[in-house]
Amino acid sequence: MARRVMVTTLLVCGMVAGAFGQAGTSARPPLFLGESWKGLDTPPDDHGAWPASQAGVASPSLRLTLLGTSGKEIQLVGVRGTSDLYPVNLWTGTTTSPSGASLRDRDNMVDLSDPLAKIRWVVRTSGFHQVRPILRLADGTWLVGDHTTGPTSDFSQDDVTIADVRWMQLDAERMVAVGNWVDHPDLSRVDEVGFADLMPGSGHGPGGYVNVGRIEVYGRPVRR
Repeated sequence: MARRVMVTTLLVCGMVAGAFGQAGTSARPPLFLGESWKGLDTPPDDHGAWPASQAGVASPSLRLTLLGTSGKEIQLVGVRGTSDLYPVNLWTGTTTSPSGASLRDRDNMVDLSDPLAKIRWVVRTSGFHQVRPILRLADGTWLVGDHTTGPTSDFSQDDVTIADVRWMQLDAERMVAVGNWVDHPDLSRVDEVGFADLMPGSGHGPGGYVNVGRIEVYGRPVRR
């Protein structure tokens, strides 16, 4: 009888602990930032694009940083059809080295340590190119993740659950991963969030690029 009571007590305690554990992660982090980009008033080039710049950022609270030695070669593309078929996006096809882009909120960092924190983006890829998440921590360290989106021949939405990602340190000037895996990085104060394309573009036409449309980040704001 005593053993039966003990087993029952352990089962009840396990159920209670499980309930508390579920309660701890039941509230999803809010939308911290969402950026869909915007076309510019100046005439685009022959391919319907402009040089990517701060002017193409729709949200006034966000700052765009273009990364890598050819980050300035990323283009903003937005005049090729209706937005549901071809959203305004950043395109890496004309880059000549690995590149990336990140967004920084003017007033807040973001806490991505919650198990349900995530990045959601709408992307398209070509050839062997894939989109990877990158983070800049409060101390200036850049990280690149092992989660990849692509290949995908059409614009597709993908969720990047931060808790599932493994990270390596990123040399943001060359846009290459360096060192070993970074175990348990402090993601409670993330300064910038973005994407990396770790291959040079192949030019216009299929073969090698990524298009990154809307980016959303779900995490809790932390005042700067």
